[in-house]
Amino acid sequence: MPVRLVVDERSIAGLARRDVVRRAGAMLAALQMPDAELSIVLTGDDQIRKLNRMYRKKDRATDVLAFAQREGELGELAGALLGDVVVSVPTARRQAAAAGRDVRSEVMQLLAHGLLHLLGWDHDTPAADRRMRRETDRLCAAADAASRARDGKAAAPRSVKGGSRRRANGDSSRRGAPR
Repeated sequence: MPVRLVVDERSIAGLARRDVVRRAGAMLAALQMPDAELSIVLTGDDQIRKLNRMYRKKDRATDVLAFAQREGELGELAGALLGDVVVSVPTARRQAAAAGRDVRSEVMQLLAHGLLHLLGWDHDTPAADRRMRRETDRLCAAADAASRARDGKAAAPRSVKGGSRRRANGDSSRRGAPR
């Protein structure tokens, strides 16, 4: 399960690189894709805004972008490579504070959300949105359990205030490519 983590932002306090990689690996295992390749970029608002403007024609920061390698004309050539999930840590911090949870939980919600987009999931209807939120929660629970097991702690139930994350930046609409 190759997970590559790139940190493009110095303000990642509260996030341990190994923990992010371990949790991402647990999400892939929960999806029964332990051999899949995933790239994660933790960045700032300026960089994600540039990417959002370049690829989605939206000149604003967002919380997460997903660049799927298995879609499009040459998607069948991607092999095990799923793609890239880019998370804005400052946006995640603001959303975490608004939701009353820690930044790691928010980043994991965003990572799971982006990972599902890499696999073709979308939230373009209320029913699809509910399914995607449930699967996001399941992936986060698997990541939490794997982290607790590694740390030797009992697997306590995970509580997320308000259920799945709600997008604080008002960008909950269908993403397009990238998602």
